[in-house]
Formats: sequence, structure tokens, C-alpha cells
Amino acid sequence: MTNHNHDGRQLASKWEKTEALLSHPSLVPHIPPTSRFSAPQLRSMLERHGTVVIKPVVGSGGKGVIKVSKSGNGFSYTHYERTVSYSNFDGLVMALLQKMGQKSYLIQKGISLATVNGRPIDYRVKYVKSFNRWEYRALVGRIARSGLFVTNLSQGGDMVLAGQGIKASLGPSYVKVKKREMRELTVISTRVLEQRFPGIVQLGFDYGIDRQGKIWIFEVNTRPH
Repeated sequence: MTNHNHDGRQLASKWEKTEALLSHPSLVPHIPPTSRFSAPQLRSMLERHGTVVIKPVVGSGGKGVIKVSKSGNGFSYTHYERTVSYSNFDGLVMALLQKMGQKSYLIQKGISLATVNGRPIDYRVKYVKSFNRWEYRALVGRIARSGLFVTNLSQGGDMVLAGQGIKASLGPSYVKVKKREMRELTVISTRVLEQRFPGIVQLGFDYGIDRQGKIWIFEVNTRPH
């Protein structure tokens, strides 16, 4: 039972963080539509977005992340390198529920990330408060291992400098402007989160840039002191 409580608390913080960010109009367009997992919610989000990602509310490292797509009359999900197809929605849901077990999951609109040699890339920004000033500790790109859609280094992804990643996935003309935009989003988000959660001193931002060059905020990891 304790596990469930812990889940609930974590759940609150993930939703609270998203809610806090959604309170700032400049951040709203950069946050993918997200909701708690339920079969009706999955159905309507698949109708709306075509592809969604289901991820555990608690957990990191890309473990347990499942991509679900609707194509024509059928459905499919991808977990690690394996894709399974279903002709009807109920079959899909049964299989997903079995995979998910007792954990709480959320559903997020699937974003078509820009790629490097066909491998999706996303970005991690580390922002740390030191002597009362926030500073960047890292701005890196993470390229998914060939055949996977998750970029986590623990799953065999490759790390590059953010500038190299932007150049390789979108082209040299995007480098300066996208790095600047990522920094602006980081500063605004940090201001919002500090007001809501006083005492935070370390933030890890997960950003994605889609094929059109739009930046998305996937997650912010908070580490209070």
C-alpha cells in the first residue's frame, strides 16, 4: 500500500509542475497535451493526435515508455524495439494494461522529433543554483540508439553537444536561435517553478525539437536541497 501513496505523491508533483508551467502564457504552446492514463482518454488522444506516448508517472531512464499509434482502422504499440499491431482498440488496451501492471501512467501527445540519421534526438539542460545565481551546467543532445524511439543514455543513446545535435538534425541556420530559445524557456520555467516550489536548487529540463523546428518541454526534473 505504501507504494501507492508514494505513487500518489510523485503523481501530484509531476502534475503540479506541469500545472505551474501552464500558468505562464509563454510556456503553454511548448507543453505537449498530457493527461492521466485511462482507456477513454487514450482513445480520444489517439483520435486527436494519431500517436501518443504512455509513460510511468514515476520512473526515469526511458524504462516503460510505450509509443501507441492509430493507423487506418488498426492500432499498434512499440516498446523498446518491438511493435505489436491490433485490429481493434479493446485488444490494444488489454495488452497495454497487462504491460503497465499496477503503476500509474500518463499519456502525452507524440511529437515527431527531428532526427540524426533517422535516429530521434532530444536535449537535456542542467540548470543549477549556486551562490544565489542560476547557471547552466550542461546543454546536450541525446540521440536514440538505432531502432529505439527513447533517447536515454541508459538505453544506449549517444550524447553530443546541443549545437552539434541541432546542426545535424535541423541544419546550421537553426543552431543559434534554438539554443537561445531553449535558454529563454529555461529561465521562464525556472522563475515559475521557484515561485511554486521555493528552495529548488537544481533543475533538469528535457526538451525536444520537432521536425518543424518547434521546441517542446517534455519534463522538468526538480531536486530540492
